[in-house]
Amino acid sequence: MDVDPSYDVDDVPQLPPKVEELAQASVPSSMKGLRACMRCGIVKTFEQFIEQGCENCAILELEGNSERCNQCTTAFFEGQVAVADPQDSWTAKWLRVDRFLPGVYAISITGQFSKDVEGELDSRGMHWRCKPAEDQSK
Repeated sequence: MDVDPSYDVDDVPQLPPKVEELAQASVPSSMKGLRACMRCGIVKTFEQFIEQGCENCAILELEGNSERCNQCTTAFFEGQVAVADPQDSWTAKWLRVDRFLPGVYAISITGQFSKDVEGELDSRGMHWRCKPAEDQSK
C-alpha cells in the first residue's frame, strides 16, 4: 500500500473539545452491582471503581483499593441521569455536578463517610453529596 506523499497527519480534522470530553464519559459497564461515589455521585460498577477509581474524586484514591471503594461508594442511591454536557445542563446544575466530567450520576445518595475521610474532605473545603440514612425509630 502506497502512502500519498502529499498527505499530512496535521491535516486531519481534530474533534471539538466537547466531543473529546464526551468520548471519555464514564458509563456503567453493567446494570448489576451499581454503586455511586458518595462525594460526586457518579454511578459505575464496583469493578469499574476498583479498576478506574473515580475520575472526579482522585483524592479518594479508589483505584486498585477495594476496601476504600467499599468505604467511599454506596449501593444506596435513587435514580440515575446521564449528563453529557455538565457545564450547560440545568439538570447537572440542579444536582450540583456541573463541574464534574460527563457520565451517569445518581439523583440522591444515602451513605456516610468515615470520620477520617469526612475530616480530610472537610479540611480541603470539599463538599459531598451523600446524606446519612434517616433514623427510622423516631
